[in-house]
Amino acid sequence: MLFINNTHTNPYFNLASEEYILKNFDDNCFMLWRDESCIVVGKNQNTLSEINYDYVKENNIPVVRRLSGGGAVFHDLGNINFTFISNSDSESFLNFRKFTQPIIDVLQKLGVHAEFTGRNDLTIDDKKFSGNAQYNYKNRILHHGTLLFSSNMKDLSAALKVKESKFEGKSVKSVESRVTNISQHLSNPISLMEFKEMIMSHVMEIYTGEKIYTFSQTDEEIINLLVKEKYNTWEWNFGNSPKYSFSKEKRFPAGSIEFNLNVEKGIIKTIRLYGDFFGKCDVSDIENSLIGVEHNEKSIVAALSKFDLTNYFSNISMEDIIEGLI
Repeated sequence: MLFINNTHTNPYFNLASEEYILKNFDDNCFMLWRDESCIVVGKNQNTLSEINYDYVKENNIPVVRRLSGGGAVFHDLGNINFTFISNSDSESFLNFRKFTQPIIDVLQKLGVHAEFTGRNDLTIDDKKFSGNAQYNYKNRILHHGTLLFSSNMKDLSAALKVKESKFEGKSVKSVESRVTNISQHLSNPISLMEFKEMIMSHVMEIYTGEKIYTFSQTDEEIINLLVKEKYNTWEWNFGNSPKYSFSKEKRFPAGSIEFNLNVEKGIIKTIRLYGDFFGKCDVSDIENSLIGVEHNEKSIVAALSKFDLTNYFSNISMEDIIEGLI
């Protein structure tokens, strides 16, 4: 087994590195890694319905989609992520216990009773500290999970708290659960890096023929190209969301507007705006201008900037319209 020494904290790079290892290495691999603050959404999720868009925007929190299914998670430097990539038979797919048991063993040594619960979670006292997901590629399985050690719970809660809007579609919704940090349950405190070393040492004891591997310059160049072409693109992180409909009603001093959109592959296919607002011009001009536009703030602002919106929405600003559309 290759034990990959990954010190990068860029979420786009780290998610891309998993795909690179999965598709280009032949060995079984294990990697521990950390991300700067970000939200990671599952392969089959509608990104906008999983995040608090305003909070993410105000705090410049990256949002990136992973290869595997499951729900959205928050990463920061107080969270350790672990990845197993193995050549295995079909029966190993969705065998989450096989890959999470080493984590439970390490915690047991620290006097912490952790359990595998539900379909893919690790808990302490019925509070979740680890979510896990898997992805299959040919005869290889990628299993990865989060380990909340000393994460900022305020950021975690705020970033994933979605405001009242109505999304309908075939996307997979995240399940709300109580969460906890591992550090809160240690009778003898240790640092995050000490915990990380304990996990690595334990996994190295389990698997024979271990070899430490560090990404070469060529590896990093290929991974960074994958970042550029996929993991740091709007098309992958937002546009790859399943087809969905979106509705939201906003009330302003000058009147209310109900926003109704149908979006496919991140592109607005139909849009209707209803309400008791006033305007000199027909709002259908605005609706028509947004058909075929990417459902993101930058593209919508570009389309609406061609209009004097005061002619369509008296005393309602561009910012108000954007808040209703996103």
